[in-house]
Amino acid sequence: MEVAKGACMNHISRESLDISRLANFYEDIFGFEKIESPKFEFKVMSASLSPILTPLSNLSSYILWQLQDKGIETFQRSVPNRPVRQVFFFDPDGNGLEVASRDE
Repeated sequence: MEVAKGACMNHISRESLDISRLANFYEDIFGFEKIESPKFEFKVMSASLSPILTPLSNLSSYILWQLQDKGIETFQRSVPNRPVRQVFFFDPDGNGLEVASRDE
């Protein structure tokens, strides 16, 4: 049975002193769209991720291009003996992120 290929992400949770700046970063890099948030005793922003219309094998290249276009420093690696490419970077609050995809 062939397995469907794709990328999915349910949600990310981050604390920030500047939640608007952080939300804008995730919108710019990953294509998140702001949606109505539940009510809490603290400020929250909720976002939905539209499907990334790029083959999974090109996901890390797509994110890398987005980051480089915005002048964000990245570090890239390939997993030894496996067809996996990794892109590491930091969001504006210093949270480390990794996007990995399989080379086909």
